[in-house]
Parts: sequence; C-alpha cells; structure tokens
Amino acid sequence: MKRVHAIARGRVQGVGFRAGAAHEARRLGLTGWVRNRLDGTVEVLASGDDAAVDQLVTWLEHGPRGARVTGLDVHDPPPTLTSEQLVGFEVR
Repeated sequence: MKRVHAIARGRVQGVGFRAGAAHEARRLGLTGWVRNRLDGTVEVLASGDDAAVDQLVTWLEHGPRGARVTGLDVHDPPPTLTSEQLVGFEVR
C-alpha cells in the first residue's frame, strides 16, 4: 500500500485536470481526492496498490489533453494527511 501527495503546476486548472485525475484514479482502484488550490496548482492525495499509484503519478505528469504540466512535486503526505481516512476518490 502506497500513499502520495502531489502538486501539479502549469496550465492545470480549467482544462479538466481534476475530472481526468479522478477518472484515472478510480480506474486504477485508488482512494483519495483531487482539488484546485488558490495558487493555480492542483493537489492530489492518492492511496492504493504501489503500481497503481505509480501509474497515476505518470498520468499526472502530463494530465488530460489541453493541460500543460510544467512541474509535478510528489512526496509522502504530511502527518495531517497521513491520518485522513480515504473512501473512494473524490473531486473537492
């Protein structure tokens, strides 16, 4: 079981990034969430099978058509997110 926290930068809002990420995460059987941040980035918390989480991270590197990801920071979630109980994958 793997859990990651990611921040995508670039043209990632207003291009279907959250919906695409949620679709991909659900397809991979992951739990977690995706949300826009006020600074124009998109934040993702994902948990599940190691290989599936890695596949989602690969998807996040480019996002959906229309997105232009200029940077993706991926790391272990901070303690405040590590204890969060995840059910399904939601768009926040």
